[in-house]
Amino acid sequence: MTLVLGIESSCDETAAALVDGDRRILAQAIASQEAEHAPYGGVVPEIAARAHAERLVPLIDKVLADAGKTLSDCDAIAATAGPGLIGGVMVGLVTGKALAMAEGKPLLAINHLEGHALSPRLADATLEFPYALLLVSGGHCQILRVDGVGRYKRLATTIDDALGEAFDKTAKILGLGYPGGPQVEKLALQGDPEAVALPRPLVGSGEPHFSFAGLKSAVLRAHESGEHSDADIAASFQQAAVDCLIDRLKIALGKMGKLNALVVAGGVAANSVIRAALEQLAASRRLAFTAPPQKLCTDNAAMIAWAGVERLAVGIAPDPLDFSARPRWPLDPQAEPARGAGVKA
Repeated sequence: MTLVLGIESSCDETAAALVDGDRRILAQAIASQEAEHAPYGGVVPEIAARAHAERLVPLIDKVLADAGKTLSDCDAIAATAGPGLIGGVMVGLVTGKALAMAEGKPLLAINHLEGHALSPRLADATLEFPYALLLVSGGHCQILRVDGVGRYKRLATTIDDALGEAFDKTAKILGLGYPGGPQVEKLALQGDPEAVALPRPLVGSGEPHFSFAGLKSAVLRAHESGEHSDADIAASFQQAAVDCLIDRLKIALGKMGKLNALVVAGGVAANSVIRAALEQLAASRRLAFTAPPQKLCTDNAAMIAWAGVERLAVGIAPDPLDFSARPRWPLDPQAEPARGAGVKA
């Protein structure tokens, strides 16, 4: 039975996990940095990197102890090698390299986005390729066709900001604190999603790409006007986001051919309103709908370990110990840039 140790440190969650080939998470641990970043309303890269360096090794020791395993029991060490905040990525990757070298184990340098892309298969053994993936997080907003491990075709990306970033910015405007996504969703329950006329950027256009910068600016103007309650702004923002996602997905799905499922992954996938809208869209297209449990939506090491398990299963070769950390690392390097896109795409 394949056993992989996973390490994740791409943003502000320090995480380690042990996952086997039977989709069992033998043990996992996550150290949150919410308290450290809350005073700044967002992630401070230098603070995040220091926290990873302090917490990662104790977390790995805890995971091994909780599972009753040692490093020698592992078949490989899988560590996030990008994309992400480069300081944090380097902490996790260097730690993974050191453990792999010390124990003579293969190193698997995992693309963080591939961890998200394959995480639904960790939770759902029935999910088969190919499937459509909506990847929505604080740093990424993409639509991809997933044909297999290492086989990804990107159909859409954001030309400016990711949806998770827009949620965090809205929370900051409304004084809700960090992390913003859950706070906005909670406040939106008290508001009217039709109360504030907010834009739906790119809705109705022929391309399935996203844009959320204008929506963020409209939220700021609505708040500064003093004409609307914070709850109504939150609810209207969330509805605008849903409308953008569904409109873009309809176009992308029409270009993908035969699929087995519609899948959502990434931190924003934890939003229950977005999940419900996606489930309804999948049903209208006679597609199965899969979303990982919330513990696998946010950044976690179980998805990194599972990506390692999947790579080993299809015979993808281990990575060299001089593999470099990458601040940017597209899943589909052949994808054409979205028209008007900035560096975040």
